[in-house]
Amino acid sequence: MQSMLKAARSAAGAALFGATLFLGSTALAQAEMRVAFGDIPSVETLHLLIAFERAKEAGLELEVSYLKSEDIAAQAVVSGQADVGVGGPYALIQKVKAPVRMFMQLSTLQMYPVVNGESYKTWKDLDGEEVAVHSRGSGTEALMKLAAQQNGIAFSGISYVPGSEVRAGALLQGNVKASIVDASGKRLLEKQAPGKFVFLPVDNITATDEALFANTEYLEANKEDVAKLVEAIVSTWREVQANPKIVGELRTKYNLLPDATPDMVAEIEPYFAEAAAAGLPLNGGGEEAAKDDFAFYTVSGALQGEATELKTEDFWDFTPLKAALAKLGQS
Repeated sequence: MQSMLKAARSAAGAALFGATLFLGSTALAQAEMRVAFGDIPSVETLHLLIAFERAKEAGLELEVSYLKSEDIAAQAVVSGQADVGVGGPYALIQKVKAPVRMFMQLSTLQMYPVVNGESYKTWKDLDGEEVAVHSRGSGTEALMKLAAQQNGIAFSGISYVPGSEVRAGALLQGNVKASIVDASGKRLLEKQAPGKFVFLPVDNITATDEALFANTEYLEANKEDVAKLVEAIVSTWREVQANPKIVGELRTKYNLLPDATPDMVAEIEPYFAEAAAAGLPLNGGGEEAAKDDFAFYTVSGALQGEATELKTEDFWDFTPLKAALAKLGQS
């Protein structure tokens, strides 16, 4: 597992360097909105990177820093070193009572638990074994814990390796034997090592994978800026839903992922075609999405208590989303 973590750190080295600068240098001039992203730039985040560029075009001063994990991104928001985070900080909000609220759903859990078929074949084979997920408190961790519970097994440990592409690479290298990947990672494994990996069955989940979140004071004091960001994302999601091919064109326009390999570029269109077929959250989630989250995350153990007793206002602030939808309309 140490070799797995070494490979993950190497793959995300540039992102971590930027994170160090971001977290350790408060003396530097900051953009008006500082976004902490607990992941590395990749194919799966291209549409969000595009939305960031469009928000800038709308007049929003915005700076994005890529951090080692969602945990660090959340800590940056709580400490005031960042204004907006990307992730799903349900556990942080509940356990620490952090004055943080999610305000827009970015994606739902469309993930694929996977094992090296030379070592495992079924969920039962993972009893007492170690698995790798995205980050602590993430949807990937919750999904794997729920699957373990449903199959009557217990993992010996959970390792945190940000980035589906990084986890897929670790699987191919043999550094990881059991993990969870997105559609892009699934296709990569099937292409690079056909027949080697087994994708384990899992219930269809509609819970939030990633959302935008911020301190409550920031949301109250920066309504116009937050609205610009939400509008840019909603409009981009709808455009991608209607025409997934546009992502490749906009990547070129904004010079995003300039160091992407040919294989990564080739993955852009199929990845977003599949995302569109599954359905992007075109209206940013909302009350019903939050209730779906409560049902999932209480069962998986990420949230404590009964789902019906949890209050959306304790975790979400839908004011920016409602303002954006009043302007853009419901899809």
